[in-house]
Amino acid sequence: MTDSVKKIDVGAILKQRAARYWKFIPRWAVRWLERTIHQDEINHLLECIGDKKNVEAADIILNELGISVEVKGMENLVQGRRYVFASNHPLGGLDGITLIQLIGSHYNGNIRFMVNDLLMHVYPFKEIFMPVNKFGRQSREGAQMIDEQFGGDNQMITFPAGLCSRMQPDGTIADLKWHKHVVSRAIHDHRDVVPVKFDAVNSRSFYRLAKWRKRLGIKFNFEQLYLPDELFKKRGDTLHVIVGEPVPYTMLDAANPKQEAARLRDIVYDLK
Repeated sequence: MTDSVKKIDVGAILKQRAARYWKFIPRWAVRWLERTIHQDEINHLLECIGDKKNVEAADIILNELGISVEVKGMENLVQGRRYVFASNHPLGGLDGITLIQLIGSHYNGNIRFMVNDLLMHVYPFKEIFMPVNKFGRQSREGAQMIDEQFGGDNQMITFPAGLCSRMQPDGTIADLKWHKHVVSRAIHDHRDVVPVKFDAVNSRSFYRLAKWRKRLGIKFNFEQLYLPDELFKKRGDTLHVIVGEPVPYTMLDAANPKQEAARLRDIVYDLK
């Protein structure tokens, strides 16, 4: 997708990101991928968005899908403080859009969101997204951008698990292990951490697919292809979001960031 076109074009993205293999990819596979990710429906949303960006774009998406949001705990936020919002990631798309609308509207659009670098193709949110390379080394430019933003005045949003939630051995749906980065950055940049919980799940079929993919030893995370399908299944739903009390960065143990990341994860899942 380009700034002038503002449309998702699966073929163009594949040609750009997998140029070496493009000539070997059959066109029926491209068409299947277009259907799987709901390319036409996504492009319809992009048409509705037009030139709107960021919080306004998120508003339009939620309205077009008929999504309502019920939130409690916003009174825990103190104006003038710089936070890292650390959320569970059960939905893999709609939760991110909701956070943009919720946190962005509260802070007059002054937010930045750490996301998979593939999402930089989502033009309406390009200005607030900070790309993270999940499958290789972070570029120098990307690392510099993250440093600058965490040191600045924008509110930072992150899904510390990286991937969306998965089915646990006991059958519950929960995030994978949280990365220590959220702790390290909070301490380094003197930002309190705000725990955020979405009381929501994707379809059981999505989680079962992920479970069997892992059991079969398939490394390619192909269940991610079905996240747009999960998004459109939520038409007309109400999302329930809980914003917890900020965890002071001074109360985080810099010597044990992994342990502290796990503690923050527990705090999120204990929110009521």
